[in-house]
Amino acid sequence: MLEKHQIEFRERTRAFMEEKILPDAVTLDKEQKFLDQHIKPLTDEGFLSMLVPEEYGGKPTDTICYSIAVEEASRVCGSTGITLAAHNSLGCYPILAFGTKEQKKKYLPRAAQGELLAFGLSEADAGSDAGGTRTMALKQENGDWLINGSKCWITSATRAFATIASVKTSENPEDKAITCFILDKDAEGYSVGKKENKLGLRGSDTAFLHFDDLRVGPESRLGEIGDGFKQMLRTLDGGRISIAAMALGLGQGAYECAAKYASERIQFGKPISYYQAIQHKLADMATELEAARLLIYESSRMKDAGMPFGHYSAMAKLYASEVGTRVAANAVRVLGGIGCYTGEFPAERIWRDVKLCEIGEGTSEIQRLVIARKILKGVKDGLPL
Repeated sequence: MLEKHQIEFRERTRAFMEEKILPDAVTLDKEQKFLDQHIKPLTDEGFLSMLVPEEYGGKPTDTICYSIAVEEASRVCGSTGITLAAHNSLGCYPILAFGTKEQKKKYLPRAAQGELLAFGLSEADAGSDAGGTRTMALKQENGDWLINGSKCWITSATRAFATIASVKTSENPEDKAITCFILDKDAEGYSVGKKENKLGLRGSDTAFLHFDDLRVGPESRLGEIGDGFKQMLRTLDGGRISIAAMALGLGQGAYECAAKYASERIQFGKPISYYQAIQHKLADMATELEAARLLIYESSRMKDAGMPFGHYSAMAKLYASEVGTRVAANAVRVLGGIGCYTGEFPAERIWRDVKLCEIGEGTSEIQRLVIARKILKGVKDGLPL
């Protein structure tokens, strides 16, 4: 189903990731080190500007190639995969889709040159309930906005030079309108909290952001007042494709680890791959991963064709993330004690990394709601299911 240029892109990308990223994957995880040394090579290859138009210095590609890039990065290092996904889908996309020409000129060239962008939606009391945002922006008499509040679980928070953040722009509790702003890290009142000590993806920076009387001009507002919630939903529709690709890559890495180990591990005089119980696990892994890959590619194709794709990206994200988790767990079972406790093989790291994919950018429960709403609307409108 892939076109020739997409097959060639996968081959080039896999070679790059194995040469440049794989050797450091264990160290990044164990020492919780951010992948600073990888930013320049990732930038040079265009992996940090895959959504940025050429006029702003980017190397744009189609969504299938973008998904392949995230998949192949995650196959060797989940921390690299999520850094690519967050920067492109959550950082660059909102500015590209909703920004003014001046905003694009200001932020996209820097993003294309490897300066990371972040995305601030979640808060301590506003996770799946994104409409419960409490961070507030109040308009001043001179037209500026004064912002106060915090955002949590922000990928690349300590490294990003700017963050697209959702805020309330009315003190009226009945007014649920949310507006997005682009906030510069060097602005007075913008501060980064302590880096989180996470279960997985430990080479990716995650931290709180705090805004204390952060004053910004009207040029920092992204789109119209009150359009922020719609902007966030559109951004997440595309972002879910990249998280699905991340889960797929992690699952692929775990599957390959298990298959190789099963072919080499001798028990009762034979490789354990000889035994039917192991064969069934490997068969299930391969089948589910391929099914997830097809869902991801189809949602990518629909996005590029300008078709409504939100329900498909929700399906891809739901299925791929749960498949990735199952595959990683089964890989650890195939490896036994050496897979669970020693860290000698990547399956254990992947098992920890992939769990985020069922939570970030909309939990599995939220994805099921998105899909169900599409189904029930179709029933109501008399459309074929």
